[in-house]
Amino acid sequence: ANVNARKLEETEEPRHASSGKALGKAIMQARTAKKMTQKQLATAINEKPQVIGQYEQGSAIPNPQIISKLERQLNCRLPRPGKAPKAAGAAGGAKGKQTANQAQQKKGANLTRGGPAKRR
Repeated sequence: ANVNARKLEETEEPRHASSGKALGKAIMQARTAKKMTQKQLATAINEKPQVIGQYEQGSAIPNPQIISKLERQLNCRLPRPGKAPKAAGAAGGAKGKQTANQAQQKKGANLTRGGPAKRR
């Protein structure tokens, strides 16, 4: 237990994904185009004004539900922060290989997934 505690102390603080400056800028532009304040936008989507401020600053932890509420209210698509794009070399390596399920389908095996065989 002592070793685990030491590892926790040595590691850096956990970093959460932030919403990013691009999303914040897009929200701010769409909001000002509709002549809304942060408070008006927040009450329209049933969130706190601080949440809108955090998104516009880029410090909020992105929540897809809040982003979709903002998109509906502002009538525009917002850039969604996602996972980092994969390297091109890693994705192209598995093209020629088949999975076991694909091989069974090619053989013509009529198997149901996840249960006993069907009674007919």
